[in-house]
Amino acid sequence: MPCTVIVGGFFGDEGKGKIVAYLALKDRVDATVRTGSVNAGHTVVWKGKTYGLRMVPSAFVYEKCRLYVASGANVNPQVFLKEVEETGVKGRVWVDRHSSIIEAKHIEEDRATGKRIGTTGQGVGPAIADRVRRIARLAKDLPELKPYLADVPVELNRILDEGGKVLVEGTQGTFLSLIHGTYPYVTGRDTTASAVCSEAGIGPKRVTDVVVVFKAYVTRVGKGPLEGELSRDEALRRGWLERATVTGRERRAAPFNFNLAKRAIMLNTATQLAITKIDILYPECSGARTFEELSSEAKRFIREVEEKLRVPVTLIGTGPGVYDVVDRRF
Repeated sequence: MPCTVIVGGFFGDEGKGKIVAYLALKDRVDATVRTGSVNAGHTVVWKGKTYGLRMVPSAFVYEKCRLYVASGANVNPQVFLKEVEETGVKGRVWVDRHSSIIEAKHIEEDRATGKRIGTTGQGVGPAIADRVRRIARLAKDLPELKPYLADVPVELNRILDEGGKVLVEGTQGTFLSLIHGTYPYVTGRDTTASAVCSEAGIGPKRVTDVVVVFKAYVTRVGKGPLEGELSRDEALRRGWLERATVTGRERRAAPFNFNLAKRAIMLNTATQLAITKIDILYPECSGARTFEELSSEAKRFIREVEEKLRVPVTLIGTGPGVYDVVDRRF
């Protein structure tokens, strides 16, 4: 491994949470660090329960994995503490002392002003703005977070120094990046691999692999361009009509976009690709665990992705469960 970065290749909703959870269990990862903020939800289906996580890393499913929230993250303390209780991870989850805090005033401002670009209304943009203005409250300022405080960059780099395995869990998608996305219909931060490493406090020379996650089709929540967008009725007919984890809003849908994928690979220096929801595109592949079990059409699609994008597809999601994965790394 030993340091693998997971990022989204389109507009979020690619299934990064599932991939992180699978890798944590399969590779027995020592630590996972969650970047970003509560405007991005990662869904994990584990032991018959569906978790929509916005703060706690998706690797919580592996009980020996240490869980961290990055220095560059924006924390809603109520959301964090609720998720800690729901996942039962107290004692192995930490928040960096310099993570900034989302307050009620940030949420109010976001909901009053964010409709122009279709934000989630979770207060993230205003909270980031306060951090840039150097007036934000930090995790170390909140008594309720005191039991969870840590120097996350020091701990992550120590684990790597000792030969441990670390996952960096990026949020949202490449084209929601403030820098590289479809501005102004973007989030308040850079979402690419180099940026999430910076948020976590991990230098570029420590990264072993960058896994860019694509869904077998493209979805997008809120406003902004979406090339090849299907009508709602057509998306429903194809089984592509989904709802966002955080807001419950319907996701707009379009076929897989090779041009966007090529650019995402360039921006993130992808070494591996993950393709999720192949079972939605090809229902006969549901639950497959080996490449041989995939239909000829699905195999053809995966090979086309590899030929056009020139990066190996090592992980293929074939269902909602954590272990519904074709793993081609070995």
